[in-house]
Amino acid sequence: MEAGPTETTGEKQILMAGFGGQGIVLMGSILGKAATIHDLKHATMIQAYGPEARGGSCSSQVIISEEEILYPYVQHPRVLVCMSQEGFEKNIASLIAGGLLIWDTDLVQTGDLDSQWAAYHIPATRFAEKLGTRMMANIVMLGFLSAFSDVVRPDSLREAALSSVPPKTKDKNAEAFDRGREYGEAIQKSRTKLDESPGTGGVSDAVTSTETGAGSAATATTAGAETE
Repeated sequence: MEAGPTETTGEKQILMAGFGGQGIVLMGSILGKAATIHDLKHATMIQAYGPEARGGSCSSQVIISEEEILYPYVQHPRVLVCMSQEGFEKNIASLIAGGLLIWDTDLVQTGDLDSQWAAYHIPATRFAEKLGTRMMANIVMLGFLSAFSDVVRPDSLREAALSSVPPKTKDKNAEAFDRGREYGEAIQKSRTKLDESPGTGGVSDAVTSTETGAGSAATATTAGAETE
């Protein structure tokens, strides 16, 4: 897989893809809310569904900018979040050079990836199931995203997420968001240790595990993976 064109504007384009029932559109709504209400920026969100009401393809396109946004459709995302194989295969070619790719470990097989991308994965659905319901996988994924991307401030994203879920589920969703973020932070720390260690050959030549409250995180090249 090779990267798409480089980013040429100050807009931050984010594309989230999966299937109906995963809360993909809610993810886009939360991201837009974080940008506009909490970070005081401009944002647009476009949603798209396949022909099936549930289980078909689904995507959410978000653009964030300091300036007014004139065209709301994402063409070359800076960030691509994939929660289905179809979502990955359909959209990976559009990710810009230097872009960020995030995917659910158990739902997406990526094959070889362009070295220009920063690529990380998390068993988001598995973590959500351990928390009580797979419906929170989208919140786990947003927490994970907050560890790697500056499209919005992490605290803004967390606040937007918790204000977008039913009050009785707020505590569980907070736990889901924190689980994802902790997992991402563990990967970041593992990479830093590898980069600072002489004779390791860099991240691409080593695998390191770090125990966290999110489970066991590992890095191999630029990807995070759970170790059992």
